[in-house]
Amino acid sequence: MPAGSMSCHVRRVHAVEKPSRRLPEKHQSHLINQFQLMYISRMKPDPAPPELLQLAGHPLRWQLLTELARSDRTVHELTRLVAEPQNLVSYHLAKLRDGCLVSARRSSADRRDIYYAADLARIGDRFSATGGALHPALRLAPVPRDPSRTGAADILFLCSGNSARSPMAEALARARSGGLVRAHSAGSHPKPLHPNAVRVMREDYGIALAGHTPVHLDVFAGEPFDRIVSLCDRVREVCPEFPGPSEAIHWSIPNPATGESDDVTYPLFRQTAAEIATRIDFLLATLTGGTHDGSQ
Repeated sequence: MPAGSMSCHVRRVHAVEKPSRRLPEKHQSHLINQFQLMYISRMKPDPAPPELLQLAGHPLRWQLLTELARSDRTVHELTRLVAEPQNLVSYHLAKLRDGCLVSARRSSADRRDIYYAADLARIGDRFSATGGALHPALRLAPVPRDPSRTGAADILFLCSGNSARSPMAEALARARSGGLVRAHSAGSHPKPLHPNAVRVMREDYGIALAGHTPVHLDVFAGEPFDRIVSLCDRVREVCPEFPGPSEAIHWSIPNPATGESDDVTYPLFRQTAAEIATRIDFLLATLTGGTHDGSQ
């Protein structure tokens, strides 16, 4: 046989006789599955961001929360402030409400309006939990009071009767500010101090309110204040202009004096006082450059 043919024959024989290294199909499948398990076990699925980040991280929702952190607002006011269409603002407000970051109350002055408010206490708790979810050291801690802050801030609290909400706010601001706030209150239609307001302040906060005398808001006309806080939808509609760079803030808080007996309305007064106390805490933080201990 010619050499060339022999050589070719040998190569063919070797090709035929060379043992195959390909594993049976059932063994291949087993190895593939093992590899997949090893690979997946080394990978951790990316967790979804906490719900708070998903809700507040949207630019428009963050704008809305920023505005509502300053003051309660109607949807028409928010539309103007963020310069977006009403249907878009309403859609994102609904998202924030579903996430329990924002609440809504129908106006007592105009039942067609709804006031939206940021639940700052809940938002603070959820921000703290969100930081802690990433790392335990990232939980929120109280900011120390600014030692460079000098002089007292002047605040005027307003409601229609100056018989419950505004005098309670005045008393709480004075008690909790440690002398850094000069608080006053007045009403558009002053009424005698409600006995439940006196009782709640004494029993729940250790504050004597009995000496308060309701006054008309005209008493303070022409005086400058750092903050003008209306706690009543009706008084907001008739609040006059005050001189100076005062900031107008609105808290849409229902009147706990519903006309029923004192025993029946007392729980409402306690609920109202608790909401005012929480809002006072956040307000004082913006005035004093930090938080406070809330001591009486």
